[in-house]
Amino acid sequence: MLCLIRIILRDQRVICLTALATRSRHPVTQCMAYAWSIPVAIKPHMQQRWHTLSIEAVCEALRVDAQQGLAAAEAARRLRTQGANRLLQARPPQLLGMLARQFSDFMILVLIAAALVSALFGELVDSIAILVIILLNALIGVVQEYRAERALQALAQLAVPTVRVRRDAHTLSIPSYALVPGDILLLEAGDLVAADVRLAEVAALQLNEAALTGESVPVSKQADDLPDSGQAVAERSNMAFRGTQVTYGRAEGVVVATGMATEIGRIAELLEQGRRPATPLQLRLARFGRRLALLVLAVCAIVFATGLMRGVDPLLMFLTAVSLAVAAIPEALPAVIAIALALGARRLVRQQALIRRLPAVETLGSVTVICSDKTGTLTQNRMHAELLQLGEQRLSLDEAAKDETAQLLLHGMALNNDCSFGSDGEIAGEPTEAALLQAVQDAGLDALRIREQASRIAELPFDSQRKLMSTLHQLPDRARLITKGAPEQLLARCTANAFDRDAQDFDPEEILEQAVQLAGEGYRVLAFALREWPQPPQVTDSEQLENELHFIGLVALIDPPRPEVQQAVETCRGAGIRPVMITGDHPATARAIARQLGIAGEHDRLITGQELAELSDAELGRRVADTPVYARVAPEQKIRIVKALQQRGEFVAMTGDGVNDAPALRHANIGVAMGRVGTDVAREASDMVLLDDNFASIVGAIGEARRIYDNIRKFIRYTMTSNSGEIWTLFLAPLLGLPLPLLPIHILWINLVTDGLPGLALTREPREAGLMQRPPRPPGESVFAHGMGWHMLWIGLLIGALSIGTQAWAVQAGNPHWQTMVFNVLTFAQLFNVLAIRSEHQSLFTLGLLSNRTLLGAVLATFLLQLAVTYVPLLQQLCHTDSLSVAEMLICLLVASLVLPAVELEKWLVRRGLLYVESDAMRK
Repeated sequence: MLCLIRIILRDQRVICLTALATRSRHPVTQCMAYAWSIPVAIKPHMQQRWHTLSIEAVCEALRVDAQQGLAAAEAARRLRTQGANRLLQARPPQLLGMLARQFSDFMILVLIAAALVSALFGELVDSIAILVIILLNALIGVVQEYRAERALQALAQLAVPTVRVRRDAHTLSIPSYALVPGDILLLEAGDLVAADVRLAEVAALQLNEAALTGESVPVSKQADDLPDSGQAVAERSNMAFRGTQVTYGRAEGVVVATGMATEIGRIAELLEQGRRPATPLQLRLARFGRRLALLVLAVCAIVFATGLMRGVDPLLMFLTAVSLAVAAIPEALPAVIAIALALGARRLVRQQALIRRLPAVETLGSVTVICSDKTGTLTQNRMHAELLQLGEQRLSLDEAAKDETAQLLLHGMALNNDCSFGSDGEIAGEPTEAALLQAVQDAGLDALRIREQASRIAELPFDSQRKLMSTLHQLPDRARLITKGAPEQLLARCTANAFDRDAQDFDPEEILEQAVQLAGEGYRVLAFALREWPQPPQVTDSEQLENELHFIGLVALIDPPRPEVQQAVETCRGAGIRPVMITGDHPATARAIARQLGIAGEHDRLITGQELAELSDAELGRRVADTPVYARVAPEQKIRIVKALQQRGEFVAMTGDGVNDAPALRHANIGVAMGRVGTDVAREASDMVLLDDNFASIVGAIGEARRIYDNIRKFIRYTMTSNSGEIWTLFLAPLLGLPLPLLPIHILWINLVTDGLPGLALTREPREAGLMQRPPRPPGESVFAHGMGWHMLWIGLLIGALSIGTQAWAVQAGNPHWQTMVFNVLTFAQLFNVLAIRSEHQSLFTLGLLSNRTLLGAVLATFLLQLAVTYVPLLQQLCHTDSLSVAEMLICLLVASLVLPAVELEKWLVRRGLLYVESDAMRK
């Protein structure tokens, strides 16, 4: 008897769940309750019995045809009613919460208290002005945080993984969040399982379930239903759970749970979402900020004590000291850096580089070695079978179509192949296999008909150890095994030719020479062999099946280099970055492509995987310094290469696309996964994903990362120099016997307008000329390196001297507007400073004022705001300013403008190697 149960979830949404009466214990009817429900999340106990059902019962319960998959309309309906396939996430910060955080800083709280004290002593106008400045600062902080959060959310959307499903009898790639219960999910080695799946068909499937069970050893899976004996999650061998990784084989199955209804969703309910960790640069600057705070507090104490000794009003001196502390400590610096990194990461997407971990943006500029795979990264990944080698004959595809002896090889190319034909007739699958299948079609054969006449009954998937793949097929009168793979691996298992079964005429050394010759011409070479039985053998392992093979022939494929890579390699060398090719291909093929691209010279040696296995760590450490090419390398050997390079002090970027590449990607300083052909596991292990799988995109991303880091340095240089000028002005004036040069409201205003628009506009500074002719930045280098600390000190002193000099002259002349003049000189000096420090080396006159229109607009806007504060009566009352004459304003502008030639002189000395000596490339 049906009953309607209303379940109220924690987020106050009410969902209706149709369930059967508790007296019914049939597993199908219990699971039907799930299928007919429209929940956002299902209680875990509702789906713990899927493993006990046959696959037919599961499909019946979820109303899906395993061969056809869900209809698109039905999948869309389930997505609307059951919700996206996502785990609970922390709610994005709300505007009110962001605003409240702006007032949590200790110095801001002290300033608020000071404003209240000022009001109690009757200084109501000062109190209101200070509170208005605080509010404006808070609003700017909210805008900064909101922009950073939006940028990071946009990046997260770009990083959504895709999955392959069968819908309407077609194989589709869809975002993982669009999976719904009832989808037929297709899995292969390298995939991350995106939902809980009841497996229907399994081919040597192994999963790493460490994320769920803690067991690091891969688990073999099967498709039979299990007895209802309360198996633990780790014992459900016919289930694949969300968050696990396919390490071997392939499978397909029915999605039975998504989102929070999955087993890993149950765990996610127990976890609290943490705050996003700070980047290393932010942590370094936070440490610097704490030290600066102690120094500033000491200076403030001295300023306060000096004022008291000179008889200045204690309240005024207290407000001055607090305002100086607030202005001098760059509390907005981490937020601005987060914005620069997040927006920079979004710009990198235009370079076809998706940043998965924000710190990679700041560390990309330190890369000294790029270890790149060949296929698809350095080449076009458009494999094309050029010719077939059958004995002494080299046949083109046109010739093979007319040659009877080539038919067996073409049949093997169609059968030992996991590619499929889409609804539009296009071949979908791994590029090499797609090229083989296309070659069969180009030779005039019908690949689909060949497959129908020899159905596949078993397979041994490719793995990096064997370097072979075998498929077993049922022919009308016999069973045939087709094996393909690396020539040296396959020939070691061959005993005769397929066309001449006399073993005495079989010469594997001669065939290997043919393969080497083809590889030397730039071809990728695959070998094919077969073995036959009267009846299908029992499939146990590769050692029993892949022996006593009969060799068929060689297939030569070509994957031409990408035309833009050669220029990218030259750019790398100019930037002090050494490109290294690491490939599983034949040494001769690797050498030919590397020389063609300029990665290796005519006399450069390469190291093969076999040689690498025989080298000690010490010997490898010596060889990696000048080895540009590694061939026939196993994925696990990549880790040795990375470690050897890192021990020599190199900062390594490593590319990879397979499951076995994931450890090397994690060990590298920057792991770079392929976006098109890469596996989910590789992408999860990486710091960056190449959306176009192009080596040139890595180089472009490094250039963009260098620009981002340069702009962060420029912002730090600007804000710290400006703060330094304010500190020197307030610190030295009383010591020199001058009146207090600025009021608290002046300090807060300067901090508001100069650190706001102009500072943020620096993050949009375009790339400097010669950026990719510089050497890489050492990863441990301080952000204040290359003389930036001395620059902040002496330019800060100069700004302070100009301000105090203006004050001393005006006071001596009896000018009653001296304080307003100091106020304007200090503000305008910082505007000239921000224009001057747009480059650490190039002159402003070389850059041009219009090369960063955003910054120019920000400077003009700040200048107009300063004029408003000086001349608008209402603002004059709030900020205690006086109207200046034209002559007085011109004097302020002239004195402040002296900062510009001073910085230009510093840059001139740097370019000539007379100051802050750096490399020749840095001075260009």
